[in-house]
Amino acid sequence: MFSRAVAPNVIPDASSLTAALAGIGMNLTSSSKLRQEPNIEDTLLFASAEAMEKSELRVLALLVTWFGVHFPWVNADRLTRLVLAHPSTRIRALWSALARWKRSDRRFTRLAKAYKGQRIDLVGTGSDFLIRRDGEDPRFENTPLRVARNVLRDRAHDVLPPRQLAVHHYAYRYRVLIGPSYRADMWAALDREPTVSAAELARRTYGSFATAWHVKRAFGLLQKNP
Repeated sequence: MFSRAVAPNVIPDASSLTAALAGIGMNLTSSSKLRQEPNIEDTLLFASAEAMEKSELRVLALLVTWFGVHFPWVNADRLTRLVLAHPSTRIRALWSALARWKRSDRRFTRLAKAYKGQRIDLVGTGSDFLIRRDGEDPRFENTPLRVARNVLRDRAHDVLPPRQLAVHHYAYRYRVLIGPSYRADMWAALDREPTVSAAELARRTYGSFATAWHVKRAFGLLQKNP
């Protein structure tokens, strides 16, 4: 019987995470940079865990910059499911903050409500002094996360632009073509491996069996010779 997965089963080690971050277009040194095409939402969740649970501010800076550039092509439904299922309040606060930053994109409305509570200081001790001195990072104003200006570096060239990432990441390319959805990821997977079964296709992309079956049928129709 097919059982739809919500979250990945394996948490990557440090080198695997670095490779995955590079694979979705963050400019990090990795021996496998841009050779792999990791699931985008899995990688974003792992990055947020590294940033918020281990206080890796460099990873957080890259994550926020990446989201600012690429949020139109994030599968908001999948990311929301992952965040709401996560036990960490700091991770939920981060994603609630990022969703509120991009509140003009209505797909992130549910994600913006992922955290309810008092605002959380990113760096803890010293936040009040830094905010009094430098003010707040405008990306996090009026969000669940308090971040002083200049704590997180924001440089556009730290992440690949959409056109370049679409060249390297097959699923991202399909998301640009037909929208950020499970269906787009399924088309990308079938283009890579046309013989994969509908059940396996659904598992790989975290989608439903019904969607996978319809996509596989449509893909098969296009492959038939006239």
